[in-house]
Amino acid sequence: MKIKLIPTSKLALLCTAVCATMLAFSHNASADTILGFFPDTHVVGTITPGAPADPTDVAGYINFMIALAPGGAGVFNGQIITRSTNLFGSLPTASAVGAVSGTGTTIDLNAIGGTFTYLFAKYDGQNDVSQVWNISGLTGVITIPADGPLGHGLSGWILFGPTGQVPDGGTTAMLLGAALGALGIARRFLKS
Repeated sequence: MKIKLIPTSKLALLCTAVCATMLAFSHNASADTILGFFPDTHVVGTITPGAPADPTDVAGYINFMIALAPGGAGVFNGQIITRSTNLFGSLPTASAVGAVSGTGTTIDLNAIGGTFTYLFAKYDGQNDVSQVWNISGLTGVITIPADGPLGHGLSGWILFGPTGQVPDGGTTAMLLGAALGALGIARRFLKS
């Protein structure tokens, strides 16, 4: 019986190709984030009462909120809207296009997909305050309070993006192409 050994240099190249392929198909690392009420650094502001809580109306509330000066307040469509004193720099306009809604206190951004900038949480209809967080750049699981600032339970939440579009798939296609190319090169070297 004849055993064919792979030369060390070719083995190293094969291992590099396998690692590159594994990295191309791995998910991004992400940390869990727990959001709270002000003075949480993610809080953009509050909307009282925040009803109706459909995506089109809420996007309007958020856009009014981000136009306020930090620490400011105003009335828009019968809603009392306050802006936290947190400084975020330039905040993009919220869009109801591609908004995603839910009811639980945990939100897995990786499972939902897409890019989101704002998280709106509505607490118990007309009886509590609605909260808006800036979640741009966050990934993984976000946990929000089960009870609002006045102690009423969560009614639901809505995620908003600046455009409502999912991230560009070009990066994924590029990584897949690079991994397949590396495997092709490794195969060629192993044959010689």
